[in-house]
Amino acid sequence: MQDEINSRVVAIAVNTGKEGARMTAHLLKEALRKYLAEQDRAKMKRASKAQTKKVEKPKTYRGRQTVKQLMAQNTKLTNIEVTDQNIKSFERVAKKYNIDFALKKDKSISPPRYMVFFKARDVDVMHAAFKEYSAKELTKSKKPSLRKNLEQSKEKAKQMERTKVRQKDRGRDR
Repeated sequence: MQDEINSRVVAIAVNTGKEGARMTAHLLKEALRKYLAEQDRAKMKRASKAQTKKVEKPKTYRGRQTVKQLMAQNTKLTNIEVTDQNIKSFERVAKKYNIDFALKKDKSISPPRYMVFFKARDVDVMHAAFKEYSAKELTKSKKPSLRKNLEQSKEKAKQMERTKVRQKDRGRDR
């Protein structure tokens, strides 16, 4: 009990205004009354903040999130498998369609698999997103690689350089 009393020591400084004026019992009583009133106001303010925090809804996350955050939204989840190379491009399409999803890496298999979890009510939106995503991937695979084109053009340039041979002919006949 003595420790509780010692930890609650308060220092009050009072400016009496006039030089030489003394601290009277009345002045001390007024200072303590003002201090206690301020403490009550602060206590009420803390209590009202605590009530507003209880009333606030939990934060809802959008887009990519953890599986735990997705499960906290109390909706049924479904999942699909995505390869490692396609994760970033899938994220762009999912962001475009405002899909809430979570990526989970399955390390037990080599090479690791990625599972995409999303809300079951978003299945139709997910199908549309995957149609766009797969169409984009197909067009990427059909396009010739820029690096391959560059390598081929370098090879052609080297071959042409080799075929050019300077012949010095000064018009002498032998």
